[in-house]
Amino acid sequence: MKVPVIIYPPDPSGGRPVRSGTETLGLPHPRVDGVDKLDPSGLEGVDELELATTSLLEWHGGGPDVWPTPG
Repeated sequence: MKVPVIIYPPDPSGGRPVRSGTETLGLPHPRVDGVDKLDPSGLEGVDELELATTSLLEWHGGGPDVWPTPG
């Protein structure tokens, strides 16, 4: 069974911590960086629509379209 990738709510800088199990995958800021940070989890080639619907991702604090501007 694959461990889901969890995208946490934005932090004060506007980035969203991304973790899989106990491994931190990164702190992407724009949505495009988010896709890049997910590649190590085996989600290569996932398009934007799949990001919102795949069971391998858990979005906390908003879905893939929530990437606030810092400040």
